[in-house]
Amino acid sequence: MTVTRELLIGGRNVPAASGRTAEDVDPFTGEVYARVAAAGPEDVARAVEAADAAFPAWAAFAPFARREIFLRAADLLDSRAEQAVAVMARETGATRPWSLFNVSLAANILREAAAAVTAPRGSVLTAQEEGALGLAVSEPLGVVAAFAPWNAPLILGVRAVASPLAAGDTVVAKPSENAPIAAGLFVADVLREAGLPAGVLNVVTNAVEDAAGTAEALVTHPRVAAVNFTGSTRVGRVVGALAARHLKPAVLELGGKNAVVVLDDADVDYAVDAATFGVFMNSGQICMSGDRILVHESLADTFTRKFTAKVASLPAGDPGHPHTVIGPLVSAEAAQRVASLVRDAVDAGATVLVGGGSPKGSVHPATVLSGVTAEMELHYAEAFGPVCVIDTFGDDETAVTLVNDTESGLTCGIITENATHGLAVARRVHSGIVHINNQSVADEPHAPFGGVKGSGYGRFGGRWGIEAFSHTRWVTIATQRARFPF
Repeated sequence: MTVTRELLIGGRNVPAASGRTAEDVDPFTGEVYARVAAAGPEDVARAVEAADAAFPAWAAFAPFARREIFLRAADLLDSRAEQAVAVMARETGATRPWSLFNVSLAANILREAAAAVTAPRGSVLTAQEEGALGLAVSEPLGVVAAFAPWNAPLILGVRAVASPLAAGDTVVAKPSENAPIAAGLFVADVLREAGLPAGVLNVVTNAVEDAAGTAEALVTHPRVAAVNFTGSTRVGRVVGALAARHLKPAVLELGGKNAVVVLDDADVDYAVDAATFGVFMNSGQICMSGDRILVHESLADTFTRKFTAKVASLPAGDPGHPHTVIGPLVSAEAAQRVASLVRDAVDAGATVLVGGGSPKGSVHPATVLSGVTAEMELHYAEAFGPVCVIDTFGDDETAVTLVNDTESGLTCGIITENATHGLAVARRVHSGIVHINNQSVADEPHAPFGGVKGSGYGRFGGRWGIEAFSHTRWVTIATQRARFPF
């Protein structure tokens, strides 16, 4: 049975003004899973107006009542884990472990947002004038345009809205066309049931061909105060430029060309396990995935032998099977794009150590390459699939140079049994996140999450997320009358 969903505007489910719909396709079976309303600019305007109308009351909403909504939503999300597993499998081809991790982390993002609502905000300043009190007051911005991608739809769908809502902003969310339900409407359903007032969160879904126009209409609407975007660096540059042109603050979390570094004092077996997880979790479709495994030359032969054997054993195929690790990519086109990167590298002289070949539908084999050079597209392009490259280094200086040889700087893993050694290397890595004695994929709701360079700017998590969607005002109170020179 095909699911049908409408837009969420002002607390009501409504069709697109044009009456158009878009198909939401199961990447593994190729069947139409859902039909969703295909919004146009007029629908975006309606959603922004609803959010703007709801803003004053939500900004003034009692903090303890607001906190209670987030806590209820977190519990509701936990209770709907099996529903989430089914939706994510049908929309994005997600495996069960990845879906359950999405549920767990997304629920904890909501709990962290609840805690942030009543956390201390603002400060008392030292006033120059006698008898004056100076305050730095943190206040919500207004309407936030929130863009959520498909690859971790519950985590990133919740993250797109949680901090703005906790700060007292209202939101218009535009989920990815590849996960309009999991990344948008499912999240909104949970928050509505938890008691979120009508109009505080609005969701506009759209057809693929309308994506650019819908995004532009949302970012440039005069009542939108700020932009929250997670997605590719290519699209993020466009969104960031639009926001800047209209003098709107933006938080951009974009792609990463991440490395896992295996230092000479690493435990090889642990490094193999860590790297396998960091590369192949969710079939490599995570912004933090380890595209590059950099191994000290003294360990390279042993690591490569054990790593390729483990990769070759990873179960692939149906995301509904409980043991599947390498599930389908988000579409057959995505699998062909990854295959093209591998083919280009091999044609230019790279060696396939395991995997390679043609995808079966949307399932691309887990693949490891060596001998990838700067002339090959894969050297700098984010794979965003079950593919990694092994390279070697002889000293820390070379390792750091290789890690930093990228436009993107999101995250990095450094495997070592010596934390002092790991920290010395980590301090020289140009990325927003570094994990010592771990791989590159990790996320905690209270930590400052974000990248540098082409991986974007701004930070999510804890107080950093609240600050990103608030502005600070200077307010003074004169406790005695001032004297004026004229």
